[in-house]
Amino acid sequence: MQEDKKLIYVADDDDNIRQIVKTFLSSDGYEVEDFPTGDLLLARFAQRPCDLAILDVMMPGKDGFAVCTALREQSTVPIIMLTARDSDNDYAMGLGLGSDDYITKPFSAMSLMLRVRALFRRVEFESRKYTPEETQGTKVGNLTLDEDRRHILMNGQPLALTPTEYEVLKYLMAHADQAVSREELLNTVWGYETAVETRATDDTVRRLRQKLDGGGVNIAAVWGYGFRLEESK
Repeated sequence: MQEDKKLIYVADDDDNIRQIVKTFLSSDGYEVEDFPTGDLLLARFAQRPCDLAILDVMMPGKDGFAVCTALREQSTVPIIMLTARDSDNDYAMGLGLGSDDYITKPFSAMSLMLRVRALFRRVEFESRKYTPEETQGTKVGNLTLDEDRRHILMNGQPLALTPTEYEVLKYLMAHADQAVSREELLNTVWGYETAVETRATDDTVRRLRQKLDGGGVNIAAVWGYGFRLEESK
């Protein structure tokens, strides 16, 4: 395998869907391993972490939401939910648990492949260590944005952020001390403008608040509108 070849795990109990996804992604240059259950994917992940996981929601054993939660407890690996469940609550729950995209069946394999490419463009993580002297960029409180390496540092150390968390925090840092609406975040980060996904922004901000403890900043709620990143007083 080429050193820079991305590894993708796909968990779905539908053999045909797994084969279609695997064929398309393999043809695009990715290494792909597929699993009929999320439990098998988690076991494999413990042995060899992947670069991206695609999870069906309805599976025997742990469902996709439970697998997403388990992955988020140990990793910031990008996650795409792939499912026939298309209710508003399912969509919000998937994003709220830390997934980075949510695609409903039936779907276009080409569309999925394009989303995978786009997601990888957002999550090019560097493996080497960084020192504060090596970073330049926007600073808010004890946070420093290193956009070239797609890191946000807190007190000189990279924060463990999911791709979506990174994009939200970067946007808030770029608009520090300004009120940013939920709709603006949805349009910029998720690419959606409808009110259905409002819970996704709230849940992402909730997770960021927990990770920013000690960062000298606060994500304040702007009632009925959105959020504002400001330095702690």
